[in-house]
Amino acid sequence: MNPGTGQQHPIGLYLKIWGLLFVLSTLSYLVDYFHFQGLLRWGLIIVFMLLKAGLIVAVFMHMAWERMALVYAILLPPLCLLVLVGLMFAEAGHTLLTRLLFFH
Repeated sequence: MNPGTGQQHPIGLYLKIWGLLFVLSTLSYLVDYFHFQGLLRWGLIIVFMLLKAGLIVAVFMHMAWERMALVYAILLPPLCLLVLVGLMFAEAGHTLLTRLLFFH
């Protein structure tokens, strides 16, 4: 391999990913079209959003072909933030219930 050239990926892979992203976007649109409500609606929207983001990061940002140390360095901090947001969500519910119990 020449030092100036990088690894080439087949165009078919990118076309398949574009097709899959189109299907996921269509499914995301259909969630609103069929008037899903409540947790089902938001759950489906978030699942489709995470799937699309994962595909984009893995293929178009070439994370699928990087070293694991680099993948961990990029993906671990946002995952830690998500855990902290989840803990804050749980704490907020506890705080709200405590305030409703003692101040009303």
